[in-house]
Amino acid sequence: MILSLALPLGAPLLAQGKDDGQPSGAISVEDSATQDAAIAVRIRDILAELEGYGDVTVTVNSGIVTLRGTALQAADIARLNVIVARVEGVVAIKNQVTESTDVVERLNPAVDRFKERMTQMVAYLPLAAVALAAFVAVTFAGMLLAKMKQPWDRLAPNAFIADIYRTVLRLVFVVGGVVLALDILGATALLSTILGAAGIVGLAIGFAVKDTVENFIASIMLSIRQPFRPNDSIEIDGDEGVVIRLTSRATILLSYDGNHIRIPNSTVFKSRIVNYSTNPERRFTFDLGVAPDTDLTRAIALAREVLEALPFVLAAPSPNVWIEHVGDSTIVLRLAAWIDQRQSGLLAARTEAIKQVIAGFTAAGIQLPEPTYRLLTRSVEATAEIAQPTDKNPEIPAKMPHVAATAEQELEQFVTEERQDATSEDLLREHGPTE
Repeated sequence: MILSLALPLGAPLLAQGKDDGQPSGAISVEDSATQDAAIAVRIRDILAELEGYGDVTVTVNSGIVTLRGTALQAADIARLNVIVARVEGVVAIKNQVTESTDVVERLNPAVDRFKERMTQMVAYLPLAAVALAAFVAVTFAGMLLAKMKQPWDRLAPNAFIADIYRTVLRLVFVVGGVVLALDILGATALLSTILGAAGIVGLAIGFAVKDTVENFIASIMLSIRQPFRPNDSIEIDGDEGVVIRLTSRATILLSYDGNHIRIPNSTVFKSRIVNYSTNPERRFTFDLGVAPDTDLTRAIALAREVLEALPFVLAAPSPNVWIEHVGDSTIVLRLAAWIDQRQSGLLAARTEAIKQVIAGFTAAGIQLPEPTYRLLTRSVEATAEIAQPTDKNPEIPAKMPHVAATAEQELEQFVTEERQDATSEDLLREHGPTE
């Protein structure tokens, strides 16, 4: 019961404590008309010095200030309580000021502000001209410096990287010109806003042209690494051809059929690249079949002699011949020989080698067999005459020929010589861990 009576009594106190801008000091016991007049005069003097309160009237009675009239903005009305509350002797404030709806009164301040800004802009024109001249001078100096061949061609590993250096230099000078112009105008605070906006725009553009940016970065890496040169014969992801050029977006090949193959640099950078021109020595192979009853030792020796006698075949690594597989009616020999690509064409050398080996086999009576089929027939009376397996073991030569890994050793020698080149970067170690 007591609590229910106390709540209505406390409600006005709580409401009064929540009023914004009301005085919170102690209230004097004495009531003075002289003091009320002094308070009114003081408030009127303050409002007269402030813009926007020309229509506000002030009356004071027993320390209670009543404000009437109109103001242009709601913020100005709210600020009245804060101003009046600071005057000594004010007990309470009745703010009855309303927002003005007069069109002329509301437009006049906007017109005044526009005139003031136009006046300021005219006053800033000479300074703006100086800032523009400084920006143009700095930017022009950057353009001239970027057009110079040196030292960019000397610093860059190739012309593509040199152009990137020049582009970065131009951008640096343009940014420097903007900073200098803003500093002259006293508006360097805008620089952080401009850079922030540029960062957001750059991020959006980066996502929009992700593939183009990826190709551009791959072009930079490929131009630095140089995995191939013009006129190199290479294979990239199954496409074979001769390198024409490397652009900022793609690698262009000329296929052996005369077609242009344009491969994005991002694909080239991530793909397996086979360069047939890096090593001048290259091996060609071809297969020849002989009859099953051929003396294989003689045929292999003859094929090797013919290959060794060819003038375009290198002595080291030496030609090699081996049995590739045994078919139904033929035994296939695989022949391999090395040539110097700088002196001989691969296809022409392979064609000539096939012609000479076939001619040598023909002269020696070694036939290249045609498919052979054997028909076995038997009568009913001869059914019981079935060949029985013999108990005799096949004859095994007493001494097997020594098969040396000569070709493999010669390849290992090539690899060893390549790894001894101290000028080439090598991330491999002889005794490093393996997967």
